[in-house]
Amino acid sequence: MLFWPKVEGRIVVVDYGAGNLRSVARALARVGAEPLVSDDPRELERAAGVVLPGVGAAGDTMENLRSRGFVEPLLEFIASGRPFFGVCMGLQALFEWSEEGGGQECLAVLPGRVRRFPDGLGLKVPHMGWNTVTWRGTHPVIESIPDGSYFYFVHSFFAEPAEEELVLGATEYGVEFASMVARGNVVATQFHPEKSGSLGLRLYENFTRWVQESVRTVGGVR
Repeated sequence: MLFWPKVEGRIVVVDYGAGNLRSVARALARVGAEPLVSDDPRELERAAGVVLPGVGAAGDTMENLRSRGFVEPLLEFIASGRPFFGVCMGLQALFEWSEEGGGQECLAVLPGRVRRFPDGLGLKVPHMGWNTVTWRGTHPVIESIPDGSYFYFVHSFFAEPAEEELVLGATEYGVEFASMVARGNVVATQFHPEKSGSLGLRLYENFTRWVQESVRTVGGVR
């Protein structure tokens, strides 16, 4: 059985009404974090790290983030330089615009848009199951994770970053798409680490250590 020591710094898992929150929190707890699942935007002020998970539609995600008062606190948190981890819709919501549901403005943290897998390629949509991720760069969150590792996906839309250097990991499913993105203190996965076995846990372990290092070097928490 794998064991990770506890790490310093509170990690807040944002509860905006999406599913899969508890499995994300359980995965973080397994790697030594003490995550707080919260629907209170004020908790982001005290967080050392934030995880924005999510499943479902872009329109519902953005509506729930707005109605629960999370948009400005999330943008302020990211601007502060503290570590941020987006998962699935938490990745897609970082971009400027999604074509889902006829079009939806998103958080515009990263340049680019979100598209649906194209018709006519014989693809089953949603893309569901295990697939490989090819690393395009290095990052503390992917440390010790082999290139070409398998992770678990469930999605019908994918991000199309406007800047190639944002792509940390790429995956093939009829087309090549960005399955992991990173810039500065922001990292996000299209796949679900909490459903991806030991390597998914390793991603969360690396993230919690990144949060810990942030706390030690720059204070991490206001």
